[in-house]
Amino acid sequence: MTESRAARACAAHALQAMRAIVLRELIRFARQRARLVSALVRPVLWLAVFAAGFRNVFGVAIVEPYDTYIPYDLYIAPGLVGMVLLFNGMQSSLAMVYDREMGLMRLLLTAPLPRWWLLLCKLVAAALLSLVQVLAFVAVAALLGTTLPMEARSLLHALGATLAAALMLASLGLLLSVHVQQLENFAGAMNFVIFPMYFLSTALYPLWKLEESGATWVWRAAQLNPFTHAVEWIRFALYGKDPGIAPLIVLATLLLCFTLACRGYEPQRGFGTLAQRGAA
Repeated sequence: MTESRAARACAAHALQAMRAIVLRELIRFARQRARLVSALVRPVLWLAVFAAGFRNVFGVAIVEPYDTYIPYDLYIAPGLVGMVLLFNGMQSSLAMVYDREMGLMRLLLTAPLPRWWLLLCKLVAAALLSLVQVLAFVAVAALLGTTLPMEARSLLHALGATLAAALMLASLGLLLSVHVQQLENFAGAMNFVIFPMYFLSTALYPLWKLEESGATWVWRAAQLNPFTHAVEWIRFALYGKDPGIAPLIVLATLLLCFTLACRGYEPQRGFGTLAQRGAA
């Protein structure tokens, strides 16, 4: 009886810590209104300008998951959702580096809870912020005339796919924060992560067009890119189709990045070594 009571107390303590960390991130995001605006400027600009210019030039043939011809803006909408998730995942990495330099991360990791749980709380907070920004982008896209499918079953599947993609990209940002030692080095590191992942994917063009154009190495790189499978999972889920192996690749990448990040934040290596070096 005593053991079960202690287990319930530990579980309540862990959930309270998650609630506190998530609320802190949400409150900080609510106070930074410019952050939401900046998160929406990029995808809305692509949708309103880039997609409009290629609307009648770049046609998308009838391939899965589509049952008819679609305009270009409707094709890239899931890719722009992925853009929101990708940039917010990297933004969470920047926040981790900033908190580490300010000492807040050291204070958090000294809490009497497993370190992996504390990092998972940060991961969940980053994913929830990504979902908030995605919902805001979908609303703006609808106002611009790009309306995504809204059937109940496909919408729930798409929401789950978006959440999994947000967790995967946030875990990638968490892993990146282990290796970015200073805030000044963050922008350079982002150029080697965000742009290759986004442009070597199906966010802007389908895989069959890359293969048809003869860009074999780009086609291969897009196939190996986990961001491609995240976008495809969201796209197929919106239309109620089977996404194939995309969920497995997204979830495997999530587990791998999170495991490596937890290993990097152990005191004996990674973040702990950096902290000791900085103190010395």
